[in-house]
Amino acid sequence: MSRRALLMFLIAGTAWGMPYLFIKIAVEDFSTWTIVFVRVVIGAAVLIPIAIKRDVWKPALKAWPWVLAYAVLEMVVPWFLITEAERVINSGLAGLLVATVPFFGLLIGLLYQKDKTLMHPKTLIGLVVGFAGVILLVGIDALSGNTSLPHVFMVIAAAALYAIAPVVVSTKIPNVSAVAVNGMAMAIVAVVYAIPAAFSLPKEIAAEPHIESWFALIALGVICSSIAFVAFFALMKEIGNSRATLVTYMNMAVAVLLGILILAEPITAGILIGFPLVLIGSYFASRRHVKK
Repeated sequence: MSRRALLMFLIAGTAWGMPYLFIKIAVEDFSTWTIVFVRVVIGAAVLIPIAIKRDVWKPALKAWPWVLAYAVLEMVVPWFLITEAERVINSGLAGLLVATVPFFGLLIGLLYQKDKTLMHPKTLIGLVVGFAGVILLVGIDALSGNTSLPHVFMVIAAAALYAIAPVVVSTKIPNVSAVAVNGMAMAIVAVVYAIPAAFSLPKEIAAEPHIESWFALIALGVICSSIAFVAFFALMKEIGNSRATLVTYMNMAVAVLLGILILAEPITAGILIGFPLVLIGSYFASRRHVKK
């Protein structure tokens, strides 16, 4: 991995490990509609002027059908699912479940993109072990009554969409600026969420939300919806979309750490048993194995 790729990996990994904490804080005072709406408005306000200044906006406008598809797969549906799920499950667990993104990404690489470099036995073993870790992570905690399966599956569904969305961009509009794509996508999401947010936001403001909730909303827009996306697409250009999704493992570590240190979330039996298997699986699945 080059120095640039490593830097983008660290930035995206840290920035995308934070939203689970911020969402968990924000849901105490705001509706899902408001959280997603404010998040994308701030993100669009940051990214669109940059795209205009760089004169990379027009190609994204011409490719609007693919940008729309990307917006739905990356933001409209997943951000609703994850935000709603975090009203019930811990932020650290949400981060761990989103760690299934690389496995979905590798499956897409195998089945759709026909990437033969992913057919190595060690890669396939990594996939199996990683998925086993996720099953144990969820199953043990569900049986012990520590988590809600419907909300767990909401996050896993979001992870699957997260894996598909970058492939749309990299295969259909590979030469369109990531800044322009994400700025336009966030503007589309803002339109989708505007009406329900307009009904809920005035009531929420009247209830005088905590300052921590306001800070969480701003951070979601600036850190998690602007900086993170630019870094991730730069990373994807450096190492490819299948392996770029492995940034979610750093996200996972950051999310769990923040949940424990700031929100005092418990370390469950499912995490202790399933988490190591997910890490081992990701190690073997992510490495480039050369057949002798």
